[in-house]
Formats: sequence, structure tokens, C-alpha cells
Amino acid sequence: MIQNVHLPETLFEAITWYQDYQNCHDTLVAMRWPRGVTCPHCGSKDVVYMEKYRRWHCRAGHPAAQFTLRTGTLFESSRIPLSKWMAAIWMIVNAKNGISSHEIGRALGVTQKTAWFMGHRIRLALQQGSFEMLLGDEPGDEVEVDETFIGGKARNMHSSAKARRITGRGPADKEVVLGMLERGGIVRLEHVANRKKWTLQREVRATVAAGAALYSDDLASYDGLQRDYAHKTVNHAIRYVEGRVHTNTLESFWALLKRSLNGTWVSVEPFHLCSAIWTSRRTATTSATAPTPIGSAVPCGASSGSASPTTSCAVGRVAAPRKARSECAPTSPDDKTTLTY
Repeated sequence: MIQNVHLPETLFEAITWYQDYQNCHDTLVAMRWPRGVTCPHCGSKDVVYMEKYRRWHCRAGHPAAQFTLRTGTLFESSRIPLSKWMAAIWMIVNAKNGISSHEIGRALGVTQKTAWFMGHRIRLALQQGSFEMLLGDEPGDEVEVDETFIGGKARNMHSSAKARRITGRGPADKEVVLGMLERGGIVRLEHVANRKKWTLQREVRATVAAGAALYSDDLASYDGLQRDYAHKTVNHAIRYVEGRVHTNTLESFWALLKRSLNGTWVSVEPFHLCSAIWTSRRTATTSATAPTPIGSAVPCGASSGSASPTTSCAVGRVAAPRKARSECAPTSPDDKTTLTY
């Protein structure tokens, strides 16, 4: 939990609170530098704040010794006031079904193009190319693993498009998203090429700490995880819950994700899917998470258990560089295929 920092709980409160530059400044400083301000260029703590110019000066004696709160963040090189950035962040991470650039623009009094630019930077900030902390790394942690299919719903397609795009049955012509959810923690998603054993287990082992309690359905691709995890499965053909063993929390998240895609974007190109699923990440705590250094990012909160996640807002996780298109999402054979819901 972020100490001595006020985090707005409603949109009205967020807009009112962040109108004051000092409130924006105090919030971002506390989240970006929880152990004291350091130079983003050299890491030195020998810095002095010049209040008149709203910037710091590093005494380490190197070029570009001065830096501001925006340096090295998603706010850099932008003339948009921090008050509007903070309000936009609050809106995006608290929109359960997603939010369009038109709605952000109307709410903040900016053009749709400006809102689109802000939205993409904020969503990029939600991405994590490398995990700073593995799921299930604390004693007693429980992690749910499940996968879902997105796109390729034939009843929503024109007959000509259906004949061209639907080439098989079941999961054919759909994109696979793997989800890993720590109860009381966060959700992490990966757009994967298939549901084969090697593909899924590679992502699980890279994301979940060894020894954690791991729950999944009885898909054969998860066989063998019991060597590294306290792995238990539930057969959905018989029951959905067996004591603590279930994937209902993650199933609720899939419902929110697909409702967001269907209600806000309607259709998504396969190579844009990774951006859409990062937008829908939700942590599973009712309060703001502990601060991590902010390059540019936004953790958000959700209720634990099997209930549908609900969000509360904070600002502060390091953004990863944008992945190349080929890394970001495996595409269908026809790169222009649109995923229709």
C-alpha cells in the first residue's frame, strides 16, 4: 500500500484531486521513487529539487543533469497536463468493459486523436515484457491457470467471410490466450500460438514460482507440472469446484475480458490482440498494490475469490518496451483476419 498518498475512489474525486499539480507531483514521486528521488540517467541520489522550475538537478556531474517528473515516463514529450493524464489513467483502469478514445475525449475535453494517443501510451504502460516477481512466490499462495479462445465466431460473420475464415471446427481459426491468476494477487496473460504441452508449460514455469499451489482443469497439456508445483486439477465434466481446487476466479476474468472486447472494440486484428488483453489485466486486491518504481504504468485492484473483479486505481509499474509484431501475438495464416465476437 502506498503510504501517505491519497488515491481517489471515484472519477469525480480523481478529476478534482488531480487538478492540483502538487497532488499529481506527490502521488507520482511516491510511486516512482518510494525510497527517495534518484537520477533516471545515473541512479545517483545526490539530487536537489528546484521548486521554481519543477525539476531536479543531479550533482553527479554528467550531461543532461536536470530531469523532471515526466523524464523516462509515458508523460515525457507530451504537452498534455498531468491532471488529464491522471484522470485518463483512472478511467482506463477502472473501466470494467473497456473504454473508447471517443469517451475519454468527451470526458476530458480533448480531441479523439489526443485521447487515442493517451490511451495507447497508457495501455502500453500496462504491458510487462519481463516479470519483476513470480506469481505464487509466498507461502500459501494459490494460482489458477486456464486458457480461452478469442475470435472466429461464425454467427457474427457474413457468409462470404465465413467461407474464407472458418476452415475447421471448435478451436480452429481462433486465437489462444493463456491466463495465470494469483488469488489475492494479479492476473497475467499471454497470447500463445497453441495449447500444446510445451507451449503452455513453458509460460507457466516462466511465470509461476516453483512449489506454488497450482490449480487447473484436466487438460492433458498440464500433465507433468506436479513435479514442480502442488498441482491439482478439477474435471469440469463432473464438477467445477472441489474444495479449494477450481478456476472460477479466472473464468470470471475471461467473462470480463470478452465483454470488454465485444462491447468496446467489437473486433480486433490478431496482431493487436496482445494490446487488448493487457488493457484488461486486473489485480485481485481491494486496495492499491505496493508501489514499484514507475517508468509508466498502472496497477489496478479487484475483489478476490470467485466474484468478478472490480477495480480501484493507483499509478505505478514499470513499462516494458513494445514487443515486435511477430513477438506480440501469433497471427492467423491470413494476417488481415479480424477477430469477430
